[in-house]
Amino acid sequence: MFEPRTGGAPAPTTGYRRGVSADPSQRAVEVRRSARRRRTVSAYREGERTVVLIPARMSEAEEARWVGVMLDKLAAQESRRTLGDAELTERAERLSEQYFGSRARPRSVRWVTNQNTRWGSCTPAEGSIRLSHRLRGMPEYVVDYVLLHELAHLLVPAHGPRFWRLLEAYPKTERARGYLEGVVAAERLPAPSDPSAAPGVPSDLPAVPAAREE
Repeated sequence: MFEPRTGGAPAPTTGYRRGVSADPSQRAVEVRRSARRRRTVSAYREGERTVVLIPARMSEAEEARWVGVMLDKLAAQESRRTLGDAELTERAERLSEQYFGSRARPRSVRWVTNQNTRWGSCTPAEGSIRLSHRLRGMPEYVVDYVLLHELAHLLVPAHGPRFWRLLEAYPKTERARGYLEGVVAAERLPAPSDPSAAPGVPSDLPAVPAAREE
């Protein structure tokens, strides 16, 4: 079973330097601070550049955290592709082969809409894996991590040292966990008081791309 972890601010997910992309093949990043922007963070594409808007009072550490979150969210929107249950099963099989030597063999992998407090769940006796529909649209490496988490339960049912050692093989484990912790933290924030915030969206993780604030 994989439940959302609670925590404070989201962990860093993407390294970057202002004006320089972490990946040379991607756009440069420009951070713009605004004294009018009090609580919200937003991002959008501007030609070959990604612009991230943050409050002027935000520290450099907070800036790094939220730039990573917003870059991931933009990437997820741009690469959004709805996987059906059959594709999800094929993906799980490939991940099992790559990281577990095909030892984890699920009988069924499917999306469900009744898991609002868990990212995924597994019934080892049945070989069934279920992923929350809330993962749809998140970055692929996050979906892969949740799939691997549930695949690992087919080999080791409990969350013990052997279980966590299995997940160490996946190089983006900590990054994916940080992303999901950021989602949980954002959902727990109070409603936005800043009039520039998008309606119905947590104050520190608004919908993107957002309208540019002048």
